[in-house]
Amino acid sequence: MLFNHMFDDMFNDFFDAPAMRPVVRTAAPRVMSCDVREFDDHYELDVELAGYRKEDIKAEMKDGYLTIRAEKNNNNEQKDDAGRVIRSERFVGTCQRTFYVGDQVKREDVSAAFEDGVLKLAIPKKVEQPKLEENNTILIN
Repeated sequence: MLFNHMFDDMFNDFFDAPAMRPVVRTAAPRVMSCDVREFDDHYELDVELAGYRKEDIKAEMKDGYLTIRAEKNNNNEQKDDAGRVIRSERFVGTCQRTFYVGDQVKREDVSAAFEDGVLKLAIPKKVEQPKLEENNTILIN
């Protein structure tokens, strides 16, 4: 019985070692933080995309939804004079946000610019025109 406890203690100690504990992150990085401002005739969105290039970003309108997608694929490889790899780091990642802007807003209505890691979008407010009642009166001659 003493022999069994010895192995139990050994394995418990091994799996409780700091190197075997899972890494717990307390806060995820804030990707695509967004500020939305409302004006009388439009909305402005500022989407933070630090570290991305203009070519990495796509904005699309479909069925009243504006989707912003950023994709990054980095391969940083350094070699010494003999051509041996001394460090190699890779990062592949995608982030995406979708906003409902309404069926009345069309792709050509939205303007976008990317500067200093911030994507700036201007989205017009479209007021839905009330439907006029159809005139179903029959003309009598």
